[in-house]
Amino acid sequence: MTASKISCIGITFSIFLLLAACTNNQTGNAPIAIPTTQLVPRVAPTISPASNITPLPDELDLDSSQQMAQALAVNAQRLQNLALDPISSVPYRVEVFGVYPARESDITEENAACLESVCYRVDVFNFATNATYSVLVDIPARQVVGVDTLRGSSPELPRHLAETAMRIATTSPQVIDALGFDPAPDEATMPNVKTALNNTACERSQHLCVAPTFIVDDRALWVIVDLVDERVVGIRWTDLGDFSGGLPTEELIQREDIYERYCREVTELARDGWRMDYMLTASDGLRISDVSFSDQPVLDSAKLVDYHVSYSSQEGFGYSDAIGCPAFSSAAVVAMEPPTIEPIVVEGAEVGFALMQDYWHPLWPQPCNYRYQQRFEFYDDGRFRIAAANLGRGCGADATYRLLFRIQPATGGSGYDFAEWDGASWETWEEEQWRLQDESTRYTPEGFQYRITTPEGNGYYLEPGQGQFGDDGRGDNAFTYVTLHNTDEGDADMVTLGVCCNSNYEQGPEVFIDSPPQEIKESDIVIWYVPQVENDDTPGQQYCWADTAVEEGLIVTKTWPCWSGPMFVPVQ
Repeated sequence: MTASKISCIGITFSIFLLLAACTNNQTGNAPIAIPTTQLVPRVAPTISPASNITPLPDELDLDSSQQMAQALAVNAQRLQNLALDPISSVPYRVEVFGVYPARESDITEENAACLESVCYRVDVFNFATNATYSVLVDIPARQVVGVDTLRGSSPELPRHLAETAMRIATTSPQVIDALGFDPAPDEATMPNVKTALNNTACERSQHLCVAPTFIVDDRALWVIVDLVDERVVGIRWTDLGDFSGGLPTEELIQREDIYERYCREVTELARDGWRMDYMLTASDGLRISDVSFSDQPVLDSAKLVDYHVSYSSQEGFGYSDAIGCPAFSSAAVVAMEPPTIEPIVVEGAEVGFALMQDYWHPLWPQPCNYRYQQRFEFYDDGRFRIAAANLGRGCGADATYRLLFRIQPATGGSGYDFAEWDGASWETWEEEQWRLQDESTRYTPEGFQYRITTPEGNGYYLEPGQGQFGDDGRGDNAFTYVTLHNTDEGDADMVTLGVCCNSNYEQGPEVFIDSPPQEIKESDIVIWYVPQVENDDTPGQQYCWADTAVEEGLIVTKTWPCWSGPMFVPVQ
């Protein structure tokens, strides 16, 4: 661990390649010290010769617990069945992508024994069906205690696949011709960030693709690498915008204190009548759970699953960014500071408080670096808002950011009715469905679009962003999906959901709308809220953007955040 940690802190050449290596070291593909309270097996079981699942390469040097978890997962009959075509029994291409210590946010009621044991999570990817299997393994018991399947999703890449993408990109004649020179293996950035390029195999066949990116002056060359066919399927140039203000210098550090304090432990917060737990997850940002107000349950949980970043509306390509812990994490943009709590002050009076979390690439705001923020607002009158922002700068000035919020109202009662305002009355949704907030959307005089109520009439109105929240937001233009609650549809940490670059309703949550859709009246539900915001680098109109300038002899960063997210107002 010491050697990899030093390489992440002290060496600055090819920053993004090192970040990819550090990220994979953090995500369980390299040894890490295990707390002494854990029971570490001395001998891991061998992987069955009949297994159709490819383990991680030996050169990744998994420790004994990781080896044990991987072997138990790969040998599990349930996973073996998923690795075969159900009709022909022909094996799929299925590979282990990562092995991580399980944290509390990975654990559901079905595998609650892990709260008292030592469990590991094994992420396995099916190249044929584009599905991820998250396997929870109880190490002392030597058994698999849970297998969750997420369709249309993929885990973060292990180091050897990121290196494969780099090799393919830097040796491609197409790339060499576009750059005008032979790139060195360490000249590309972001080789492990997943992408899509519409009208290619990445889109049509749902292949796993990544986007090594070359920075040349004020432009970026994106190389779309198909890791199924192991070839370059397309290249595209984007303009980075003016960056004449200079480059910032920031120390590259591993925030182990954040991991130990906020990723391994739940923090309880009680203030102004509100009570909740919160913790940093591996890839779903800061999650709040067991939220109540005046001793009345409000939310089971709320979190931010993904940022989908799409560049060039004609070509439809970009990134899928996860946010989360700085260690043992599949996040692309990690927490670099602890969560903070600040008062909400309106006209000089304190009316509530906000729980904040910041995530950024260490070299932000340089081009192709990102910074994201989460903000949970809680008011003295029972209102609350779930919001997030992008602070730029990204890889171009033509980006659309789509944020995937997962919001789960408190379960265990008599269920909820979800209704939409039709201009004259509330129309209750009988079954799972989705809706887009656009110019035809109708609102109550108060600005409410939806209502979530119990049969007794208690609940909340949902007020989408229209630029009214005083944070310079320009409106959410959000997709809203309502699905029947199912524990394996996001109760635990999720890997990247959907693809980055669709402009229609296919943002990921639609996979949880069954065919036919299930009834949701008086049921436990999950609300998926997906705002859509576009960045702008036009002077005087900047939005979702960051830049640097020299002030008083120092380089300072200027930001133009784009906040989005709904307000929930109690039904009186």
